[in-house]
Amino acid sequence: MKLLLDTHILLWALANDQHLSDQARKLIADEKNDIYYSILSLWEIELKRLAHPDVMAITAKALTKYCAQAGFLKLSLQEQHIFAMETLKRKPDAAIHKDPVDRLLVCQAKTERMLFLTHDALISGYDEKCILAV
Repeated sequence: MKLLLDTHILLWALANDQHLSDQARKLIADEKNDIYYSILSLWEIELKRLAHPDVMAITAKALTKYCAQAGFLKLSLQEQHIFAMETLKRKPDAAIHKDPVDRLLVCQAKTERMLFLTHDALISGYDEKCILAV
């Protein structure tokens, strides 16, 4: 199975952070699964680091090295991922979700037939089978 990690899940997995759920740990550790991170996560991290270096200490360049060491695969952004944004559906009772990076991550997973691991409750408001809240 191909798994795309949300940015928080990616950071937690690499740091072996206690916030990472047991379910996520098992899926990431399963050798049958291919683990992907998105180029969008690198962009998101670098933007946050530049805006708040006291909060986000890791650089996108360092994160790329850690991902390679962990055997994670990089997913580039393609135009079909962007085009898929118009196909996203929200559940009728879902709270508003405004994060464009998250929407594109979901579109990448949907387009590439991956399972998107996230802890973000607002992302779970999308009515998309590719999302797994962990």
